[in-house]
Amino acid sequence: MIRLIGVFLFLVVYFIISLPIQLAELIIQKFNMDIRNKSSLSFVQWGLKCVMFISGVKLEVTGYENIPKDTPVLFVGNHNSFYDIIVTYPLMERPTGFVAKKEIKKVPFLSWWMYFVNCIFLDRSDPRAGLKSVLDAAGLIKKGISVFLFPEGTRSKDGNMLEFKDGGFKIATKSKCPIVPVGITGSADVFENHFPLIKSTKVTVTFAEPIYTADLSREETKGLSARVKGEIQNIISK
Repeated sequence: MIRLIGVFLFLVVYFIISLPIQLAELIIQKFNMDIRNKSSLSFVQWGLKCVMFISGVKLEVTGYENIPKDTPVLFVGNHNSFYDIIVTYPLMERPTGFVAKKEIKKVPFLSWWMYFVNCIFLDRSDPRAGLKSVLDAAGLIKKGISVFLFPEGTRSKDGNMLEFKDGGFKIATKSKCPIVPVGITGSADVFENHFPLIKSTKVTVTFAEPIYTADLSREETKGLSARVKGEIQNIISK
């Protein structure tokens, strides 16, 4: 319970002190969007690292060298917990936007910072709006901003991956960017598996070798979702 209270109090303070910083970011973006993206990334990463520390997360990262350094990518991960984003986002070396469900857009403070770090809100009930979100995400990648996608669409909670929704993979095929599969294990043991308590837990994040999409055949493109899911399944099975 102490960790839960600690995280809650930290987030209250964090969001309060972030208000003038957000105002500064609005001013900065009028003159230099690249500086805004990098400064927002740093501030959000600092906040998430503090949450990990208070939560007692013991993070182990493997395959970090597999992330291409010279190009934005589409990260594709399995989704077990709220902590998936908390443990992966501080590992991003370049500005990176997460694809999130549109309902989060209604959450004050949180959605404001998601705007500053280029997150994309997806309406899963509207195919036309969903396609626009995919195109927006592909546009971000073309501007040099990576995107992180959880194609299950919701948390699996029990560690068994749900079916991957294929639409999000068009982000990579339309922007011709590499896909980096990401396997996350242990994240649900921090919070969801014993709600409402937060417990110190080891969480492992593994980055697989990138899949380059620029020269894939039509058949290979059709099988992209299954291929990435298989890569992630191999990671978490180990």
